[in-house]
Amino acid sequence: MSNFPWLSIIIFVPLVGIFFILLIKGDDETTARNARAIALWTSVVTFLVSLGIWINFDNSTSEFQFVEKVIWIPSLDLSYQVGVDGISMFFVILSTLLTVICVLASWVSITDRVKDYMIAFLFLETLMVGMFSALDLILFYVFFEGVLIPMFLIIGVWGGPRRNYAAYKLFLYTLAGSVLMLIAILTMVSVAGTSDMTILLKYDFPASLQSWLWLAFFASFAVKVPMWPVHTWLPDAHVEAPTAGSVILAGVLLKFGGYGFLRFSLPMFPLASADFTPLIFILSAVAIIYTSLIALAQEDMKKLIAYSSVAHMGFVTIGVFSGNLQGVEGAIIQMLSHGIVSAALFLVVGVLYDRIHSREIRAYGGLVTRMPKYAVIFMIFMMASIGLPGTSGFIGEFLILVGAFKVNTWVAAFATSGLILGAAYMLYLYRRIVFGELIKDNLKKISDVNSREIAIFTPLILTVIVMGIYPSLFLDVMHVSVENLVERYQSALASAEYIPTVEQ
Repeated sequence: MSNFPWLSIIIFVPLVGIFFILLIKGDDETTARNARAIALWTSVVTFLVSLGIWINFDNSTSEFQFVEKVIWIPSLDLSYQVGVDGISMFFVILSTLLTVICVLASWVSITDRVKDYMIAFLFLETLMVGMFSALDLILFYVFFEGVLIPMFLIIGVWGGPRRNYAAYKLFLYTLAGSVLMLIAILTMVSVAGTSDMTILLKYDFPASLQSWLWLAFFASFAVKVPMWPVHTWLPDAHVEAPTAGSVILAGVLLKFGGYGFLRFSLPMFPLASADFTPLIFILSAVAIIYTSLIALAQEDMKKLIAYSSVAHMGFVTIGVFSGNLQGVEGAIIQMLSHGIVSAALFLVVGVLYDRIHSREIRAYGGLVTRMPKYAVIFMIFMMASIGLPGTSGFIGEFLILVGAFKVNTWVAAFATSGLILGAAYMLYLYRRIVFGELIKDNLKKISDVNSREIAIFTPLILTVIVMGIYPSLFLDVMHVSVENLVERYQSALASAEYIPTVEQ
């Protein structure tokens, strides 16, 4: 089955769905109904095919699997080359799963230009999967930047009152950083003589060049994470985006930066990564504490969750640049967990917004009386966000803290304070919305979650619990690839007599 074109099918099936949606004719109601149906079936098929990668994945090797290579532009020696390893495989599945969730979440809430909306999400799915599976530098850049187009439209067309401001801010922030990354990519191709990432991952760039290349990639990845202080585009984008836009933005797009650090910064520029690790630790610690305090002061539910995302991704960058097995594995688990939990929390907000059309925390209270099922669902994801043992949030944060403690106890201590602040703002949010007396008249007839909403939350709840109780199901897949990455990083430092190898 390794010769079966798994990845190309996953990448291009959404485009087939787009083709059929474009053929739809009829009145607005018929067009919307058929567009939703085609988008749902297309995304479900894509997700099921992506599970085939997991089923047929070989955990015993760190080599890229399901590799496909076709010459793309012969004159420039560029190829369409895709493949996955233990680091990227789960991000492909995360992308396909959340696309299904987004289509279902938009079933009722999106009524305007439904055909265009579904096309945007299917196109976005193609680009996300392509980015995580690209093994050619130029191809990676095309997918990485291409994501901006549908995301810009999703926020700018179907967003809130300030949607144009939020969409342009997202576009400009991301594009500014990516211009430097493009220059770095062209430099790497010129120096190494190839854009093949499987070769570049083993290529030793000169130490004098590594710092410049690292900074150029950092400019792009830091915005995508986003790291403090280039995080200010995120709250605006989340607040103005439709619910599904926030789901895909927090669930997948924020992972681009962390994935980039793992795929490029650590293995390709190890000496520069070690040089800039103190900077990363400082920015990450500030992000965890500062944005947690800001989250605690928010009155808009979406803004609170957006700022919490910056804090949680601060853990990710600490884990990545800890440079040891526990830290890196924890960072990957944290990204996967955050992808599920943050997406679910935005869906939780969306449930209330669809009914009351308000995201203000003060507009609610006492919902457990009318919405007991909703209260349980909200509680599960709130606890996972806090990092309660038995949930996915605990595993990633625990491994990151273990990895950070081996490198710098002060960084581990500052990160741990973020756990306390995280519990404070999430419990405060939950108490104000769910508990208390039901005294507002417009809440006294509010309906509990329906069967469609339960279908949306069920796979997310199962993933959070399975990942928390049986993390080996995920860790075993990524272990060999992460071990190989860490060994290359530590070997490069040891060969350069940079610092003693950190005990794994």
